[in-house]
Amino acid sequence: MFDQILGLVKQQLGSNPQVAAAIPPGKADAVHNEVAHQVTNGLANQLVTQGGIGGLLSMLQGGGATAGNPVIASITHNVVSSLGSKFGLPAAATTAIAAALPALLQKFTHKANDPNDHSITPSSITESLTGMLGKGGLGGLGNLGGLGGLFK
Repeated sequence: MFDQILGLVKQQLGSNPQVAAAIPPGKADAVHNEVAHQVTNGLANQLVTQGGIGGLLSMLQGGGATAGNPVIASITHNVVSSLGSKFGLPAAATTAIAAALPALLQKFTHKANDPNDHSITPSSITESLTGMLGKGGLGGLGNLGGLGGLFK
């Protein structure tokens, strides 16, 4: 699933001239990878707190995909913090990237809910994100006492 999220990141950030101009030359791939990594980890964290894939996708659907949404706010905070510390991006750059995240997550949700698009499905999201939980991909949280198995 990371590759699909990375593709959405590249598409969303690359098609936004303000964001593209804010990323330092030669750093676009690294920034895109970091944003995709933070989004994937953020979704995995939220999978647990939102009660599984159904709760997560419903939080991201339609009008819920705004910067005021707690799921998006959490992911945005982590992206901005990470980009600032790892790449020294100025506030203008991180703000532009943060502004693109709600639309990116809305596209992600649309793909997951589209029965004709098999690139991202609720079951593939669950499998991928719970796999991260089980492998300790969330900052050493391990399998959260086996909670990852509840979402399969």
